[in-house]
Amino acid sequence: MATTPPVLSDVPGTPRRAARLRALIEREATRLGFSGVGVADPAGLGAAAVDLDRFLAAGFHGSMTWMAETSERRRDPRVLWPEVRSVVMLAFDYGPAENPLAAERDPRCGEISVYARNRDYHELIKGRLKEIAAKLVAEARRSGVEGDVKVFVDTAPVMEKALAAISGLAWTGKNTLATSRRLGSWFFLGAIFTTLDLPVDEPARDHCGSCRRCLDVCPTAAFPAPREIDARRCISYLTIEHAGPIPLEFRAALGDRIYGCDDCLAVCPWNSFAEPAGEAKLIARPELVRPSLADLVALDDAGFRALFAGSPVKRIGHARFLRNVLIAIGNSGVMDFVPVVLSRLENDDPMVRGAAVWALGRLDPQRFSDEAARRAASEPDESVRAEWA
Repeated sequence: MATTPPVLSDVPGTPRRAARLRALIEREATRLGFSGVGVADPAGLGAAAVDLDRFLAAGFHGSMTWMAETSERRRDPRVLWPEVRSVVMLAFDYGPAENPLAAERDPRCGEISVYARNRDYHELIKGRLKEIAAKLVAEARRSGVEGDVKVFVDTAPVMEKALAAISGLAWTGKNTLATSRRLGSWFFLGAIFTTLDLPVDEPARDHCGSCRRCLDVCPTAAFPAPREIDARRCISYLTIEHAGPIPLEFRAALGDRIYGCDDCLAVCPWNSFAEPAGEAKLIARPELVRPSLADLVALDDAGFRALFAGSPVKRIGHARFLRNVLIAIGNSGVMDFVPVVLSRLENDDPMVRGAAVWALGRLDPQRFSDEAARRAASEPDESVRAEWA
């Protein structure tokens, strides 16, 4: 008759074995460049699950329909994987060399979020999580315990920030981002789900106090209340997740931001303790720090793919990227951009044409009026005709 492999809690000397496993995780995490580790009980997401329900009920997720579709798995890791008994949360620094808000802003340049200025972090971190997970399973097996693992990096229905909070790694700041006294908030989160019983850490304490800098700095007032975000108003959502024309009410507030927004991280006092990225693949490529809008708007699809190969920016596609760049150009006040804006009025994608119409209206109202009289009647797309109006 087959026998069920013992779990860690069934094995004599469990505290010593569990301590060795925890020490192995921390040792391997440090070796692989992680800056923090915490262990959470997968059954501990009760309050965060209520917050998720409220977020979805308010429609704050916008067009991110997958959040509602996978809400049951998000609310409880044991629904995602019934066998999970412990969740190891790990932080990986990606901070900038200087505060983005302190840098001089040239209106001819665009702003790309710090995390997207080099390689996509997903595969980089997932590979290292797999290394730790494999060694964890091997060490447990040497103790006579069979364990299993799954690793996640921001692509599965996992509430990483809530798990980080109950693991003691970081509390959820007023801007809804994971925040730590030691690490600040410039870090990615990765998760190792395991069937092994590991000693869990105390939940993180909130150290935001009365500070509300992150709430007040938001250009689009995306925070209805502390620790609540309406993604539909968030510049990161609008420039990355939102697929259509950006609503008129937010375009001026986007300023020069062409992919994401870091304002609510950059003002956080705890980021004075944050370490800049040490991993070469996450250190900003010079050409992606304040890149020229003129160069970006001139890119064709092949040029876009070449420039952003391996970057998170590539996933939004050329048309959505051009939309963002044209809005930044419209906000620049630089008249020299008018010829290139006029050339984008001929773009095949109506979303790009619409953004070019808006940019022209901002930069040269007289030219806009002249072009509107000529182009609006022949424009096949209703949304672009509305831009001319």
